[in-house]
Amino acid sequence: MMQGYKTLENQTFHYNPWKMLLWLLMAQIMVAFIGRSLGPLGVLIGEDFELSKAQVGLLPSALFIGQALASIPAGFVVDRVGSRLLLLCVAFCTGLSFMAITLHSFYWLLLLLIGIGGIGYGAMHPTTNRGIVYWFDQKRRGTAMGIKQMGITLGSALSGLILLPLAVAYGWRPVLFIAGILLVALGTLSYFKYRDHEQAGEGEKQSLKKFYASLWSMTKNKPLLYVSLSALCLNGSQMTLNTYIVFFAHEKLNISLYLAGILFVVSEVCGSLGRVGWGVISDRFFEGKRIIILLVIAVLTILSSTTVALVPETTGFVTMIPIVAVFGFAISGFNGIWRNVASELVPREKSGLASGFSIMLGSMGVITIPPLFGLMVDVSGGYTAGWFTISGLMIVVLTLLITITLHLRRTNNVV
Repeated sequence: MMQGYKTLENQTFHYNPWKMLLWLLMAQIMVAFIGRSLGPLGVLIGEDFELSKAQVGLLPSALFIGQALASIPAGFVVDRVGSRLLLLCVAFCTGLSFMAITLHSFYWLLLLLIGIGGIGYGAMHPTTNRGIVYWFDQKRRGTAMGIKQMGITLGSALSGLILLPLAVAYGWRPVLFIAGILLVALGTLSYFKYRDHEQAGEGEKQSLKKFYASLWSMTKNKPLLYVSLSALCLNGSQMTLNTYIVFFAHEKLNISLYLAGILFVVSEVCGSLGRVGWGVISDRFFEGKRIIILLVIAVLTILSSTTVALVPETTGFVTMIPIVAVFGFAISGFNGIWRNVASELVPREKSGLASGFSIMLGSMGVITIPPLFGLMVDVSGGYTAGWFTISGLMIVVLTLLITITLHLRRTNNVV
């Protein structure tokens, strides 16, 4: 039986890469559908648990603490065993923990279970990223990674489009519980349908000592370190938009909760388009160069965040749609480009570890920036200072990316 399994695995060259991408995408969508539901459901969870804005901001922080803890170990494991088994493990980890969230009323336990779910959420990224790296060459990888990363914002948008209205009607607890069951079911199906590429076991014999040596080498890779710090600011800003756009539209602009949820959906749908669009642009018009795309994204985010900070309280739902659309297209669309840059700055057999290292640093932004934004709202009673802070963070991103570009030019490398 084992010999038959090995024969099957060694024939992965017969599999269609785009079909494998479909399974990676579906798994990514469902994990995001659960994990990113904290944004649209934050209002209802906050009311249920009687939370302040800063405490609501800690919900995604807890998720991304779990992600930060899981990213490097998951990168190490996926480099050894491939993506297939981990697809099953992360689905069960995230699905079961979020199902457990619905069964109690303790804030500390809520944060703990979200953190456990974040372990699965975070492990999904290096798991699926490595699959993309092996199934696609560099000139198709930006598009493929963008499509796969689209699963995050698409899953998030679906949670706003489906879970929020259902939660308003039937309560967030039963709705989230059923969603967790769906995630576990899809993870099981993905395990039976997905196959790793025949070359995906290149890192299997890496010892723990070599792993630590490789990890240390990541910290000395300045371009990888700087792009990861850029992702820290971008990630934190993205999750701030996801967490507070419903609050902002509902409380400051007096838009109904349902329409505020639609604005969330608009930002995430446009983010999904951005993840594919930016990947296609980098592949077709910039020959696989990614950093210039991140520079454009940072500029668009500055313009969008500043605009949101300055809109008057009389601004209506229709006026906010294009503003939020551009905001989401930029800040929620950067991930695929970032993951490609992180993977391409190291040898292919270390792509899982590099992805995990970069995700770990990038997660720090989501852990710190949303609760700080919420604290600003609690203290000032308004959102203006918070949105201007996002613009300031993008200036930091521009500085880091320009530094990376100059460094790569000096070393005759282009990413």
